[in-house]
Amino acid sequence: MGANSTLPVTEALAVEGPITGTVLDEKGNGMPGATVVLKGSTLGTSTDANGRFTLDIPAGTASPTLVVSSIGYVKQEIAVGTQTTFSIKLAQNTQDLNEVVVVGYGTQKRSDVTGSVASVPQDRLERIPVSNVAQALQGAVAGVNITAASSVPGSQPSIQVRGVRSITAGTNPYLVVDGVPFPGNLNDINPNDIASIDILKDASSTAIYGTRGSNGVILVTTKRGKTGKPQIRYNGYAGPEYMVYNLHPLDGPAFSTKWQEFTRQRGINLTPVPNTGELDNYNNGRTTDWMDLIKQQGSIQDHNASMSGGTENVKYFVSGDYFKQKGIIKGYQFQRISLRSNIDATLTNWLRVGTSTFYSTSNDDGGRADLSLAQVLSPYGSVYNPDGTYTIYPQPPEQLVKNAMLGLTTQRQDRVNQLTGTGYAEVEPTFVEGLKYRVNATYSYRPGRFANYNGRQFGDLRGTAQLINDERQNYTVENLLFYNRSFGKHHFDLTALYSAQENRYFTTTETATGFINDQIGFNSIGSGSNTPTISSYSERRTLVSQMGRLNYNYDSRYLFTVTARRDGSSVFGIDADKYAVFPSVALGWNIANEAFLKDQDRVSVLKLRFSYGTTGNEGINPYQTITGDALLQYAYGGVAATGLRADRIGNTRLKWEQTTSANYAVDFGFLKNRVTGTVEYYDAKTKDLLLNRQIPIISGYSTILDNVGSVRNRGLELSLTTANVQNSNFTWETTLNASGNRNRLLSLGYTNADDIGNRLFIGRSLGAVYDYVKTGVWQQGEDPSTQDPGSKPGDLKFADLNGDGKITTLDRKYLGTNYAKWQGGITNTFTYKGLSLRVFIQTVQGALKNNPNLNFLDLGGRLNSPREVGYWTADNKSQDRPSLSYINPRGYAFPSNSSFTRLKDVTLNYTFPAALIDKLKLGSLSVYVSGRNLYTWTKWVGWDPEQTYTIGNGTGNIDNPTSLLNAPTSFSPGSGVNPNFPTVRTFVFGLNLGLR
Repeated sequence: MGANSTLPVTEALAVEGPITGTVLDEKGNGMPGATVVLKGSTLGTSTDANGRFTLDIPAGTASPTLVVSSIGYVKQEIAVGTQTTFSIKLAQNTQDLNEVVVVGYGTQKRSDVTGSVASVPQDRLERIPVSNVAQALQGAVAGVNITAASSVPGSQPSIQVRGVRSITAGTNPYLVVDGVPFPGNLNDINPNDIASIDILKDASSTAIYGTRGSNGVILVTTKRGKTGKPQIRYNGYAGPEYMVYNLHPLDGPAFSTKWQEFTRQRGINLTPVPNTGELDNYNNGRTTDWMDLIKQQGSIQDHNASMSGGTENVKYFVSGDYFKQKGIIKGYQFQRISLRSNIDATLTNWLRVGTSTFYSTSNDDGGRADLSLAQVLSPYGSVYNPDGTYTIYPQPPEQLVKNAMLGLTTQRQDRVNQLTGTGYAEVEPTFVEGLKYRVNATYSYRPGRFANYNGRQFGDLRGTAQLINDERQNYTVENLLFYNRSFGKHHFDLTALYSAQENRYFTTTETATGFINDQIGFNSIGSGSNTPTISSYSERRTLVSQMGRLNYNYDSRYLFTVTARRDGSSVFGIDADKYAVFPSVALGWNIANEAFLKDQDRVSVLKLRFSYGTTGNEGINPYQTITGDALLQYAYGGVAATGLRADRIGNTRLKWEQTTSANYAVDFGFLKNRVTGTVEYYDAKTKDLLLNRQIPIISGYSTILDNVGSVRNRGLELSLTTANVQNSNFTWETTLNASGNRNRLLSLGYTNADDIGNRLFIGRSLGAVYDYVKTGVWQQGEDPSTQDPGSKPGDLKFADLNGDGKITTLDRKYLGTNYAKWQGGITNTFTYKGLSLRVFIQTVQGALKNNPNLNFLDLGGRLNSPREVGYWTADNKSQDRPSLSYINPRGYAFPSNSSFTRLKDVTLNYTFPAALIDKLKLGSLSVYVSGRNLYTWTKWVGWDPEQTYTIGNGTGNIDNPTSLLNAPTSFSPGSGVNPNFPTVRTFVFGLNLGLR
């Protein structure tokens, strides 16, 4: 505290002119580089090598106040008054250790945390244009892999914490919002409502959630009210989105050249284009850019308004949000409206109650143009009929491919509502110090509807309608008992839990065909001339749990945590123990708090952590332990009858998968916390995998779900933050994270050999890529007879691994895995007065994926293909691409390196000076511009190395034609190479405004 800094001052007595002073650290030494700023202005200076400063106070300054700060120390505000000389002592700020973080069923000071808890940087939750907060976390947290499987507006990213631990059961982390399980997903939550996100990664922190904690836990805390007058805020942004082109179909002349090369290689003589219906456009030079036709100007916008405040006894937070994203392909869109109300009330000195109510409604209605078709249609195809309607088949008489625009003629609705209400009561008896009881009660209702109608303009001459209605209901009741006491240097924190959960799901599906016109669609599904097909399904699962946890620390130096949770789940069989206990233990040592490190400046934080424990996974359907039958339609006596057939065999002994893991970590802070970070190593083994084990077919079944096999995940994680530069006007901070995971299948249980059919290899990673080793392309003059008899120039050349003089399935080998060897991100944040610039780069390295863009066979040469892919000819002698006549008889999937480095987002923000904000009678004001997915460095040939691709129905190649006669008979929208949705590049302009 500054000398005499508490003297009363008035505007009349305020000093004008120069003031001087010295800024001291906690030991009384002068602090060089500390920042001294006149509050409400951009006027400031920094201390010299001895901690001294001089600052001029402008004439007429009302109630001048100094703001004194330095990295690693608590910021102070000093009223100037009539003083001209100051001695200001700053207290060390071990924020990384003293900040409160959310853990399971409570909070802890980071200095007391023994488990692995990653807190998401707050700036990753703000000013980033995303529909799902998980998208903002990509590459920002060590050990958390978030993959955008698709860029379709409103899509849900895949989230994995410390690798894949299961083959059949679920792998998504458990989602908890405001301390209670959340039945929806992160797509339902408005990012503006989130105050913090903490991710539990190791067994010590996740075992408290028992069967739900095996894949990690994401804890979301929403904003709540604070004492004071109402604070009204508006946050909003809007901007355009663009397609990031990575593939470009051939234009007209190149397409014709390709077709003629194809016919030449096949030894046939055809027209310059594949179909007679294309000749008129070819002869008259008319072409269609199908990719340009399906595109539209994309856009994204979000508008959020909130109000918070309260008295000492009642506090509130209310917000409303509207989000809309218009896709870059016609027909794609997503919009969400959400409302939240959080209320906390202190009724007596021993009773506190509160509620949280959340509602959201979202939809991605509308028919959609088809990207996969736009890639392959002939540029000489016709889009429209003479009457202005879309052609069904653009290049007659070809009927393998339909018009890419037909999806726009469909009627389509896809809507989801989410209503969640939570109430709590906390009782703190005055007669027992440190004792608290809390009860949480949550109910959630989530109805959804999908409806679709394809009519005559789509090419369906009978009309087909489908209607799916489903609803999910969930409730949770938790009873929690806390006891928190300190005795001298000893601190105890006890937590006990008894809870019950129930989840219900019900769905109905109706399908009908044969409508007299396309006007009614799915709104009167009974109008179909054929009897509607109706099916329904219902399920219920329950969970009963008890839990106990003890946290102990001595003098904030020696830390100990022990947890045990017992879960009973209804999904397991009658012959299995439905209950299991999941224990964990953790130790910590705050070395920096030891006496031998207190009298030095270099090490401010040094902490060792170790944890060991077990978690479970119950991620299967509730009735898979029961033998079940399926309906069977058959003819009996000339009429249709319904019967039953064997469907699955149950396993009444089925139980949880169990993951046992160890975690070793060191937290550090050097040079007065200008360098802080964490290094962690983990080793996790999952046993009793829920897998389909083959059984003798004589039983009437081919497989049974059983607990067999084991998987191991080991990894290293690094998080590092450095304050590179700090002075009065300019700062530069860097945050870096990197993590590597090694996944291994240890055993399968039902066999000692590799399961090649399911791509499961003992001692290798899951997500295996198993294929031939391509060594080039056979060229003219080369003799393939001793290695691959029957091959010809232009065919792919493969390695004869077993040396038998021919290429067979025995020459395939394990080549790698879909999962990256390591990944990370680096954020650099620069500030200059009111300006700040944040630059974030993400990288994913060492992943191998089959590339369908290179495996795109074109149905007898009649389809278009990307110019980036190319093909072999006798002239170019490519050693990478085969000839157009190559039919890929072995089904080689073209494994490719999908590593990439991406300039993920850049945000430039300007915060207006306090003096101007005061003059405008505002509480706060800032504006920003942000760009996302700005550039990607990669060798991948395709739309995006990050996304998941399928070919046709996902079962393999589109075809292996040997002539023009054996191509498939249909290629409707949705088939072919499906890149899901191109990556979008986004630019937005945003405004953050607070009212007084």
